Amino acid sequence: MIDAEEELVAAPPVAAARRRLRAGHPALLLAGIVLAALNMRAALAGVSPLLGEIGAHFHLAAAASSLVTTIPLIFMGLGSIAAPKLAARWGTEAVLCGALVALCGGIVLRIAPPVVALFAGCAVVGASIALLNVLMPGLIKRDFPERAAGMTALYSTAMILGATVSAATAVPLENALGGWQGSLVSWSLLAAVAAVVWVPQALLTRRGTGHGTPAATTAPAPQDGPKLSRSPLAWQVTLFMGSQSLIAYVTIAWMPTIFTDHGMDKAAAGLVFAFSTLVQMAGSFVVPMLAGRMRRQRLLGVTVAALMACGVAGLLLAPVAGAWLWAALLGTGQGGALGLALTMMVLRSGDAHTAARLSSMSQTGGYLLAAAGPLVLGAVHQVTGGWTVPLLLLLAVCAGIALLGMGAGRDRRIGDGRRA
Repeated sequence: MIDAEEELVAAPPVAAARRRLRAGHPALLLAGIVLAALNMRAALAGVSPLLGEIGAHFHLAAAASSLVTTIPLIFMGLGSIAAPKLAARWGTEAVLCGALVALCGGIVLRIAPPVVALFAGCAVVGASIALLNVLMPGLIKRDFPERAAGMTALYSTAMILGATVSAATAVPLENALGGWQGSLVSWSLLAAVAAVVWVPQALLTRRGTGHGTPAATTAPAPQDGPKLSRSPLAWQVTLFMGSQSLIAYVTIAWMPTIFTDHGMDKAAAGLVFAFSTLVQMAGSFVVPMLAGRMRRQRLLGVTVAALMACGVAGLLLAPVAGAWLWAALLGTGQGGALGLALTMMVLRSGDAHTAARLSSMSQTGGYLLAAAGPLVLGAVHQVTGGWTVPLLLLLAVCAGIALLGMGAGRDRRIGDGRRA
């Protein structure tokens, strides 16, 4: 992911305040990280099992309903561009707190009566999550340099846990709270609690900087870094990231609907989707560990693509009968593909500065590419009246991921002069 701290030098009062915060309030900092991570996917995953009800309420066709998941992705890509500048001006802690407040407001806005409020709320949710995506890795590396791997595993696990619980409880909360609106808005409480925990951290780190004083300045950057837009390897990593994200967010948008369209109970479909989200932890934990021990990651790229392809093929051939198996294959492949994409951003870079730039390129381009997935497949489903053609298109994307993995998994570094 983009590391907003990579190229920032904190102002002296902010740096001193952060040292005091780490020394005097480590539990507060840890709680803030876990709560923020729980919010990073929950607001998106809880929509999927309710997409049919949302579309019916607003009289939306399938293509228009897919905008509920497409719009957040667009703003996740665009919002990531602004995060480093906001962090430099206000400080990472203040921007994280503001992002959680905005996330809370965006979740509430999605249930307002006019359909324009639904889409506006989706945009706010996406932009807020983008800030969390960008700022969290850098904050962990900055504040826990000796435990960065363990803390990264903790926040990644919390992120997946939030998505799993959100998906699993979407339909039960709908039944308990009288409709899809109650189910969606309930997750604003988690965002509000997280924001409250970050308020003292934001105040502590901003104290003493003075009105109008930037929280950080941009560190001098190397002048002779490789031009990523001219690097085939950089594009392979970016397209690998975007293509696996496309599969992931198509699954978020449409997996429960595929099951219910084939006769599965809505609550059961939500549980299967939640299970698929949960097993992503296995792939996201194991694959990066293997990748770091290998000079070439081509076999891993093909393997995760094959797992996803088997899951998609299962949805095509026997969606309900083998639902749990297909969910397991898809989830393991998706988690592994995401972990491999993030790992290759580091492995294919010759230095930290190039890694940060490649992360920015891959994350921004990747989310914008992924945004097309739910919308295009929703439109194809609407035109064809079934899921056969959309799932065949997903199989083609899986084949593309395998080819991209073969290219991005080579033992090369961007800028090393070997056609990289």
